[in-house]
Amino acid sequence: QVRLVESGGGLVQAGASLRLSCATSEGSLSNYGWAWFRQAPGKEREFVAVIRRDYGDTYYSNSVAGRFTIFIDYVKKTMYLQMNSLKPEDTAVYFCALTPAWRTDDYSSQFEYDYWGQGTQVTVSS
Repeated sequence: QVRLVESGGGLVQAGASLRLSCATSEGSLSNYGWAWFRQAPGKEREFVAVIRRDYGDTYYSNSVAGRFTIFIDYVKKTMYLQMNSLKPEDTAVYFCALTPAWRTDDYSSQFEYDYWGQGTQVTVSS
């Protein structure tokens, strides 16, 4: 069983930066799909970014492209989300997720992912 633990959330002003971390437990994770999702109050969980290790590519939602960067330190078994130029609309609980194999090509679907962290709150004030 893979365990994920997020950290790094907080309260910041618009324009600031934050780096979220997602530490994993044991196991060989080099071919997994790694992703970040977020959920704002009263809204559905939405895709933010993904690294498809097996395909060697990354994708971002339109709302964060150019501001956020997803990357992995495989030695530390930790995934990161570097968030720059934060906006109030980025306020949400952020979740990391993993999948060992893709069921479909829809990497933006939360149903593709088997393992989830508990979430970390990011609040951006205007």
